[in-house]
Amino acid sequence: MKHILFSVLFAASLAAGHAAELLKPFVPGEIWPDNNGVHINAHGGGILFHEGTYYWFGQHMVAGGAGNVAHVGVSVYSSKDLYNWMDDGIALPVSEDSQSEITKGCILERPKVIYNKKTGKFVMWFHLELKDQGYNAARSGVAVADKVTGPYQYLGSFRPNAGVWPANVPDDRKKPLTEEEAAAISKIHLPGGPVPDYPKESLFRLHHECGQMARDMNLFVDDDGKAYHLYSSEHNGTLHISQLTDDYLKPAGKYIRIFPGDFNEAPAMFKHQGKYYIISSGCTGWSHNPARLSMADSIWGPWKSLGHPAVGTDEQKATTFESQSTFVLPVQGKKDAFILMSDRWKPENAIDGRYIWLPLQFNDDGLPFSEWKDKWDLGEFEKP
Repeated sequence: MKHILFSVLFAASLAAGHAAELLKPFVPGEIWPDNNGVHINAHGGGILFHEGTYYWFGQHMVAGGAGNVAHVGVSVYSSKDLYNWMDDGIALPVSEDSQSEITKGCILERPKVIYNKKTGKFVMWFHLELKDQGYNAARSGVAVADKVTGPYQYLGSFRPNAGVWPANVPDDRKKPLTEEEAAAISKIHLPGGPVPDYPKESLFRLHHECGQMARDMNLFVDDDGKAYHLYSSEHNGTLHISQLTDDYLKPAGKYIRIFPGDFNEAPAMFKHQGKYYIISSGCTGWSHNPARLSMADSIWGPWKSLGHPAVGTDEQKATTFESQSTFVLPVQGKKDAFILMSDRWKPENAIDGRYIWLPLQFNDDGLPFSEWKDKWDLGEFEKP
């Protein structure tokens, strides 16, 4: 019934002159109208495929620089074909209560939703920064719903893995910092990007009791149904991969650190032919940089850096097509078909951020790469 309504609404919008025609090709970087003829407002997002429909969750932005903090919440759109999207409203609204962690004016970024077959619940995770605290909180927010489009009930936030040591560090490093070590770290300026003398083997020890910092994030569900939380930690200097409990609501008590001191953010994980891949970016604020590709045979590593997945001109490779990764989407019904979803941020006018969707291709060595296309459609995956 819902998707009959989708067709009716789209037909109505056409008749009203809100859209010239149903969309087919992807046109990276251009305005992407929804069923109301309004540019899709789902930034830093991810997509859940459920019962034949794609659901796109993302940050709902507002105009101007003020749009870089949350004024509305997490939006959700639905589609049968990935080209044409219906606005399903706000899945998780920010709160009008000034005492709420998700009060209007907080920073709520990169929401992702996964479905738990055991509980029948839809689970949303996101990066949360408390209002007026900049990026100091570095927390993970969790919400849950019975219906895919919501409304989602906010359960709370935390720093992951409090009291848990990383599984892939030597036992002699699994100990709290001394007072002298903590004092030395307090004198280092840690702005979230590369700095001299970054203490890459100390920060996880500093945050052991209170929980690990969690900023840019993603979720990944493996073939066996186990779910993982992937996030930038330790002042963005190190990525963590953390297994979730069976209900997907909390860390399960096992995590690893990867690429300590390399400063990765915007991580997106996918699996292809039994191997795990992460596409991420460097930490250069709003400025674009070359994307990064890494691979492992096991989700627990070891992880190997494989260079840059973007191919093209020097400028395209240096800026990853002026965009930053947010999600890798497996296309249903098509073998080895993945879309690299990225954002072209516009911090001076957040609502005007654009979406860069490009097909992931695989070279002769089986490694994924992306190249610029002015227009393309899903037939790209059927080419020999």
